[in-house]
Amino acid sequence: MKAFYATLANSLAAFLTNTSVWFAVTFWLYLETRSVFATSVMAGVYLATVAFSGFFLGSVVDRYKKKTSMLLSSVASLILYSLALIIYISTPAKVFTNPGSVVLWVFVVLNLFGAIAGNIRSIALSTLVTIMVPEPDRDKANGMVGTINGVSFLISSIFSGMIIGFMGVMWMLIIAIAIKILVLLHLFTLKIDEKGIMHIDEADTKKIDIKGTIAAVKKVPGLFGLIFFNTFNNFLGGVFMSLMDAYGLSLVTVQVWGVFWGVLSTGFIIGGIVVARTGLGKNPLITLFRSNIIMWTICVFFTIQASIILLGIGMFVYLCLIPVVEACEQTIMQKMIPPERQGRVFGFAQSIEQAASPITAFIIGPVAQFIFIPFMTNGRGAELIGQWFGTGADRGIALLFTVTGIIGLMVTLAAMRTYAYRKLAGQYVTV
Repeated sequence: MKAFYATLANSLAAFLTNTSVWFAVTFWLYLETRSVFATSVMAGVYLATVAFSGFFLGSVVDRYKKKTSMLLSSVASLILYSLALIIYISTPAKVFTNPGSVVLWVFVVLNLFGAIAGNIRSIALSTLVTIMVPEPDRDKANGMVGTINGVSFLISSIFSGMIIGFMGVMWMLIIAIAIKILVLLHLFTLKIDEKGIMHIDEADTKKIDIKGTIAAVKKVPGLFGLIFFNTFNNFLGGVFMSLMDAYGLSLVTVQVWGVFWGVLSTGFIIGGIVVARTGLGKNPLITLFRSNIIMWTICVFFTIQASIILLGIGMFVYLCLIPVVEACEQTIMQKMIPPERQGRVFGFAQSIEQAASPITAFIIGPVAQFIFIPFMTNGRGAELIGQWFGTGADRGIALLFTVTGIIGLMVTLAAMRTYAYRKLAGQYVTV
């Protein structure tokens, strides 16, 4: 396990760098252009690229040894960040204040692909759990993976803002490049016991092979159902991602909101640590659905009144459960999918599940603006429940959160009664 811990530490540094660069560039873009449209386009492009790149990145992981895949990931990020730095240094500062500037968007896209290249490592790390960790301990190992993701999110959310505020985006890129070089040097020293590339035949590694990946998923009864269940959950969860800032800033100042999220993000870490210490039980699928029941129940009530304390408690528990849900899915796939297909299956699941987020981002804004906010401002909702629920734009968003939670809870309870759920739950125990 020492080699696995060293790989986790190396991956933490890589994840922290990529997340910090992307957060920093997002902050920098808004400060330079003062354009909300530019930052929303940037977020939409990022989410869409992440969603559709999983097919390709998963095939890269299966095509090469896992250590080689991680090296490719770091080298790609290093090159792209270096090109972005060259463009920044060689371009007049005023060019970056124009949101329509081609050079500005080339700079943004280079950083975008540099961050997304890190997803190769994310997929490879999930497959390395299968290779480096005995099956009874994989759930705990997946908890450790969730912990380092939480740590990288927490540190980068604070670090990137500090760097942009005090030093600027150029120094963010210089620091990122320096860390990437150190990550590469450390990665060369790691010894990963991988005898060879696991694949069915030579031709199997020369293509993305979506058809073969779908066939591998179909061989596990109920696994497609699990992937689409998580996709639907991401679709609903996108409601909170899109509107949470608007709701939170109606309750507290922007300074308090920033500190608030810094504290809440420790939930990712705590959830991962709990899984790492206690595991996921005999059947992770049952744990996954029970966690979803708790999450959606919280979403029904955490905005029932305009209270930052109620919101904080609800969101903290919600964030604690996210690493649990992710570890459950990873543990199931690591046991049920052959090692030679795991990279592509993890990439396939990532693409399908993450595709829901950009769809929500584009849809939910108009739904909130033109339906729920008027409904709770001067519409029928304000008349019916406004006396105890509250009225105004923020209460319209709150009602949308409550309705989303009810839908998520109903879908979760219905999914537990399906044939796919019973079949996958039974097969996991017998395999």
